[in-house]
Amino acid sequence: MDQPRRIAIALGDPAGIGAEVVLKALAHRRVQQVVEPVLFGCRHWLLEQYHELRQRGQLVADPRDLHLVDVPLAEPVHWGQATVVGGAASFAWLTTACRAVLAGHCQALTTAPIAKRCWQAAGHVYPGQTERLAQLAGGVKVSMLFTARSPHKDWRLNTLLATTHIPLQQVVWKLSPDLVQRQLTVLHRFCRQYRAQPVLKVAGLNPHAGEAGHLGCEECDWLEPCLQDWQALHPHCTVLGPEPPDTCWLDAGLAWRGHGPAADGYLALYHDQGLIPTKLIAFDDAVNTTLGLPFIRTSPDHGTAFSLAGQGLAREGSMVAALLAAAELKPLQQTPPG
Repeated sequence: MDQPRRIAIALGDPAGIGAEVVLKALAHRRVQQVVEPVLFGCRHWLLEQYHELRQRGQLVADPRDLHLVDVPLAEPVHWGQATVVGGAASFAWLTTACRAVLAGHCQALTTAPIAKRCWQAAGHVYPGQTERLAQLAGGVKVSMLFTARSPHKDWRLNTLLATTHIPLQQVVWKLSPDLVQRQLTVLHRFCRQYRAQPVLKVAGLNPHAGEAGHLGCEECDWLEPCLQDWQALHPHCTVLGPEPPDTCWLDAGLAWRGHGPAADGYLALYHDQGLIPTKLIAFDDAVNTTLGLPFIRTSPDHGTAFSLAGQGLAREGSMVAALLAAAELKPLQQTPPG
């Protein structure tokens, strides 16, 4: 890029590691070259975080040198303590940052982790930040994709979730041929940015992908025909599956380390099915990307880590990756039908 991209950064729950990983990431020269940050949080609180980190010998960016939109805390928040005040603050910071992007003041959004239980305690009943962003953008349909660039080869690990933050017992009722085909189309469009004829893998729902109906009937009854119908409409893409979930990402693990080819995209049918292999393969490099918004939104693939807050121990690798991805990726503004 010729000029740094202006990126709004919502600082997450003030009792967590959001400020630490953001200030550490903004001290990286690679980030400074491509990102013009606009922070959304409490100025007084952020300066306190900065001084504490400096006293612990951490290399961090100085908030006084950064553009900060000050949204003050209602009262002090202490590290590692989940509170209503923290939930209200992180909700306000995200909302203000998103509105700045929608108004054209920033070109992309990166979000630090929030505590969902604190949002709900503060009266904001959303499964997560993704759903709030979708609402602010006009109720668009969004998809959650985790992406990471291999450090050993020119290949990206891309895992899209068919369903996101819902209880496991609801997954079977939420899944449908229409949903799977729509999410496959989203994944296909994303992967075509990197390869003209991508290979996509779809994980089965049951152990061994149902074992021909002996361990579950969903694969035989509707998932296999669904994938065949979608493949017929997309001849310039190869879709594989339903694959046994316990081996679906094996080629990705090898490719991440620079050994052999792998699929360009993986579709997981529920949250942990996709997040467990993705985090095992690329925890410090994976980025949560919300597809379907009219702008790029990224976030690190970890949580608030309340137990680490205030100690200077948090690793900023995923936040660095999130900021670099926000500077690089292009938005897929519309989610087409299956």
